[in-house]
Amino acid sequence: MNQQPTIQVGIMAASEISFRLHGDFGSGHRYNDQTYRAALQGNEITLSNENEAKKTAPYFVFEAASKTDSFTLGHVTIGIGFHWEQQEEQRFNGDLKLIIEEGKVRAVNIVPLEDYLRSVISSEMSATSSMELLKAHAVISRSWLLAQIERSKRPQIRNRQTPHSPDELIRWYDREDHSLFDVCADDHCQRYQGISKIISKKANDAIEATFGQVLFGDNEICDARFSKCCGGISENFEHVWEPQPHSYLVRVRDARSDISLPDLRIEPEAEKWIRSAPPAFCNTADKKILSQVLPDFDQATSDFYRWQISYTQQELSKLILKKTGIDFGEIVSLQPIERGYSARLIKLRINGTKKSLIIGKELEIRKALSPSHLYSSAFVADHLEVKNGIPQKLVLTGAGWGHGAGLCQIGAAVMGEQGYSYQEILSHYFKNTILKKIYSE
Repeated sequence: MNQQPTIQVGIMAASEISFRLHGDFGSGHRYNDQTYRAALQGNEITLSNENEAKKTAPYFVFEAASKTDSFTLGHVTIGIGFHWEQQEEQRFNGDLKLIIEEGKVRAVNIVPLEDYLRSVISSEMSATSSMELLKAHAVISRSWLLAQIERSKRPQIRNRQTPHSPDELIRWYDREDHSLFDVCADDHCQRYQGISKIISKKANDAIEATFGQVLFGDNEICDARFSKCCGGISENFEHVWEPQPHSYLVRVRDARSDISLPDLRIEPEAEKWIRSAPPAFCNTADKKILSQVLPDFDQATSDFYRWQISYTQQELSKLILKKTGIDFGEIVSLQPIERGYSARLIKLRINGTKKSLIIGKELEIRKALSPSHLYSSAFVADHLEVKNGIPQKLVLTGAGWGHGAGLCQIGAAVMGEQGYSYQEILSHYFKNTILKKIYSE
C-alpha cells in the first residue's frame, strides 16, 4: 500500500433521515446548502425538500466539490446500548452516500482515512491529552481499521457462540463485519463524529507525526484493541473474543517491567488482587489525567481502577431475568468458574432457586449483571445477609473498566505524562510488534 486509502463510514440508519448540505455537492445534479429528507419507499429511496420535486433511486451519492464542503445529519444516535446513549446533530466533510440496509436508509460518509482518524482521535481523546498518548492512539486506531478492512476481504465463518449446551451459554461480541461499508461510527467500532467536535491542533499534529504508521505482528497489520482501564493487568484476546490467540494481545503488567505478574486465573490470587489496589500506571485518581480519556459525563466518577456495586436480592434477580430472559428464581450465588490473566471472568455460574447456568464470555457476564454494562467482569461477589440459604444482599467488588485487552487508555495517559514516548507506550501494551510506515501523502 503506497497511497492513503479512502474509507466508507456507516454513520446512522433510520426509516427517515434528515440532512443539510453545506457547499456544492453533485453527481449528475447540483445540490447546494439545502435541507433534504430521505425515506424508504418500497425498494428505493425517495429524496425530497421544499424547493424541488421528489427524486427516487436505489441509492444516492452526494460528491463534495471541495475539501471544505460539508453536510449535517440530524438525530445521530451515539453510545448505542451504553449508559451514555444520546442523539446529536453531527457534521461531516467528504461525500455522503445514501443506501438501503435492512429496511432502513443508511447514511455513509466517504472520507480519506487520515481525515477519519483526525475525528476519531478528537472524539475518543481530549485535547488536553499528551502528544505521545495521541500519537499512540493514532497508530492503534489506524492499525485496527486497516486490519478490519483486510480481514473483511477474506471469506470466513465467525462463530460467536459455543455449541448449544443445557448447562452453558457462552457468547462473545465483536465488531460486526459490515458488508456495505468499512466501519461504523459508534463505539462498537471507533467513535467518529466527523467535524462535529473541533479537531484540536494536537490531534492533527499527532496524525501528521504518525501519518501512515501501523503496528505489525504475526506477519500482518495488528488487530489493535484498547479499553479504558485494564485494572493492573491486560487480558488475552482469546479470553474476550474468538478463541484465536494473537501474540501481540497478551497479558501485560501495567507497571514497570521489574514488577512481577501474579497468576490471576487462580481464584485466591484473583480475589487478593481485586480486593487490593496494587501499583499500576492506570491506578490513578488524577483528574487532569482522567480528563484526557474520559468524556465529561464520566468524569464525575473516578473509581475505575477498583469499584463496588451493591444489589438487593430483589434487584439482582429482577435484573438478571430482564437481561437474560431466564428465570433463575432467587439468586443463591454467583460462582466463578474460569478467569483470564487479568482476573476477568470468562465463565460465571449463576445459581438460582429455579435454575443454574454457566454464562460467558466477559461481555455476556457484564450485560447480565448491570442495567447497561458492568464496568468489567473482573470482580468478586460477597453474599450477605443470608436467610434460609438465600443472600438478601450481594456486593460486587471489581477491577478495571472494559475488556482489558490491548492498550489501557488511562495507563497510557499516565505513561504519556511521565515522559514515555509513543513508541515506548505501544511496545509496552503490544508485545512482539514492530512499527511500520506503509503509505505517505
